[in-house]
Amino acid sequence: MADRMQMLRQITEISFMVDDLRLYLDMHPTEKEALAAFGTAMQQRKQLLKDYAAEFEPLTADCICPETNNRTDFGTRYPGQEHFAWTDGPAPWEGGAN
Repeated sequence: MADRMQMLRQITEISFMVDDLRLYLDMHPTEKEALAAFGTAMQQRKQLLKDYAAEFEPLTADCICPETNNRTDFGTRYPGQEHFAWTDGPAPWEGGAN
């Protein structure tokens, strides 16, 4: 099982990088290095969100997939059942990452 706190920290860090690059690109929309860095960071963020959703629960609406999410018994109210869920356990801001 992946470490929940470590995964959330990685998602937070890459999300900060994506936001920072997006703001920079708002002012410098044609800078090739920034565009490449943004593309790489976005790919990493999407993969981390996908991995987190598979291991725990979706953090964004883009990660909700009843066919594949929430199949484990981790924090779910519907163990072993296909279901729609934004989160099954406590959200990170509710102490779910502790």
